[in-house]
Amino acid sequence: MTSTSDDLLIGMAGAGGDGIVSAGESLITAAALEGYHAILTKSFGPQIRGGESSFRLRVSTGDVLTVNGELDVAVALNWDDFMRFGSELPVGTGTVVIYDAQHTGDIPLTAVRPREIVAAPIAQLARDSAGTDKAKNTVVLGLMAGWFGFTPDALVAGIRRKFAKKGDEVVERNARAFAAGLQYAGDHPLTAARVLSRPAAASPKLLTDGNEMCGAAAIFSGCTFFGGYPITPSTEIMHYLGRELWKHGGVVFQAEDEIAGIGAVVGASFAGKKAMTATSGPGMSLKTEMLGLATIAELPLVCINVQRGGPSTGIPTKSEQSDLYQAVFSAHGDAVRPVLAPTSVADTFDTTVEAFNISEEYQTPVIVLSDGEIAQRKEVVDAIDTSRFRIVDRRKPSPPELESYVRFAITESGVSPISQPGMAGGNYLASGIEHNEEGAPTAAGAIHARMNEKRIRKLAPIKARRELFSVYGPADAPIGLVSWGSVSGVVREALGEAARRGISAKLIVPRLMFPVASQIYEEFFASVRAGLVIEQSHQGQLYRLLRMFVNVPRWMESFSRSGSNPFTPVELVGRIQHLATIIERAGVEEFEPQLD
Repeated sequence: MTSTSDDLLIGMAGAGGDGIVSAGESLITAAALEGYHAILTKSFGPQIRGGESSFRLRVSTGDVLTVNGELDVAVALNWDDFMRFGSELPVGTGTVVIYDAQHTGDIPLTAVRPREIVAAPIAQLARDSAGTDKAKNTVVLGLMAGWFGFTPDALVAGIRRKFAKKGDEVVERNARAFAAGLQYAGDHPLTAARVLSRPAAASPKLLTDGNEMCGAAAIFSGCTFFGGYPITPSTEIMHYLGRELWKHGGVVFQAEDEIAGIGAVVGASFAGKKAMTATSGPGMSLKTEMLGLATIAELPLVCINVQRGGPSTGIPTKSEQSDLYQAVFSAHGDAVRPVLAPTSVADTFDTTVEAFNISEEYQTPVIVLSDGEIAQRKEVVDAIDTSRFRIVDRRKPSPPELESYVRFAITESGVSPISQPGMAGGNYLASGIEHNEEGAPTAAGAIHARMNEKRIRKLAPIKARRELFSVYGPADAPIGLVSWGSVSGVVREALGEAARRGISAKLIVPRLMFPVASQIYEEFFASVRAGLVIEQSHQGQLYRLLRMFVNVPRWMESFSRSGSNPFTPVELVGRIQHLATIIERAGVEEFEPQLD
């Protein structure tokens, strides 16, 4: 019996060289061409070469916020690699499990009874049709088309484009492998097939990832200098800019290390250029001193930190949200710098533009905390309407101000006009030592206090920026949720399901992580009797940061976990339901928060 579905979640895993990620990218490309909404996440083992790899792909006729949750389709090219991903590829009672029949023996799915288990001769079909095991992934594409409603023409067109550079013979081998998989699916129908519904007519969309969106937004913002060093999972930002920035008069400098990379960015900013760098946690540790230099010299720059599992080298290929403390506090002295965080691939464009604007307007380094999932997942997004953005440039001194230029003048706003080399009358000393208003070094306590006050006071208006927060749900809801980054998509989906169950709850998602906008949070918490701060860090860093600056309701609980252990909408709905039951039956007196 065949049923239609508006939403399909597929997970697949295998060994390095099996073309797992390639298969996922082919599927999402076909989905985008057909007008579906979709998100694809890729996951790898920690090895530099080889090891296991997987993807999760969610395709829907409506908006897609997350790929987390029980799989509708699970494909295992071998069981050892599939099982290494654990909770990232959850199999449940509604899952159709497909595995390569060459791997006989016990199926290691003891915890659940899947909807259907299918042994398909994937490797044998690949050898018979294409003469090589390397075509297994293309056979799987044929199975997906035959069993789940992906359009064969779109997949075949993608296959031909992908392998065109390898010659006609390779193209034809893969076309035959696809046909073999499609034929096998037709000859062996599933017992309870679920076929994707056709999407409604859709406007043109983009298929991109967060790192490319970040690079595109930097160019749009007027960035003309990038200095950095390769590090997973941020390297694609440098790759993108390396291809594109020179077309807009810019320069990409791959330095010998992380310190030199940001040092060059500080120098470029001093020279009057909009400049940026990108890294991940270990690289951020190395960049800390130079970020302090940019703070005291009041030089604009944007530093992207694509978070991954830590500490130290940690889990380079897994997403986490554990660098918030590092972004906010890893500075010597009283250094305050804005920290922003995107919530999705599309929002990475908006957040990066905002980071450049804040950096230029307030003459400060700005840190953007992306995360591995947002940065590297492929997402079908609407085309960006760039007409809705304004671009901010740093305030330069006027001719009268240049007659007796005072670079670090104490102004009402705290922002002083900034010159650049070659500007007549604009010479000044920019150093990492404390200075007076003219830039001359000083150790005077009174001047140091005034300059600290100037550098911190100028950032106060950012805390009133309500557009840097998104709020969902009824304003008077008694249950409050807080989340950020990629996790916020899972929470938004759970919030929608809770609303359908009649539960009154609301969610606030900050893009501004620091300085903490105390008033905005306290207004949100005004009606809240109990709630959750949901994040992917073992310590619950956002929860504890909020408690430093905000009057958080007593019954707000931290719900946090380490990276590589995804939240699912189902479990979050259960938590929200639990809070609703407590409030309804007993009041919050019996609610015991779990703070540690």
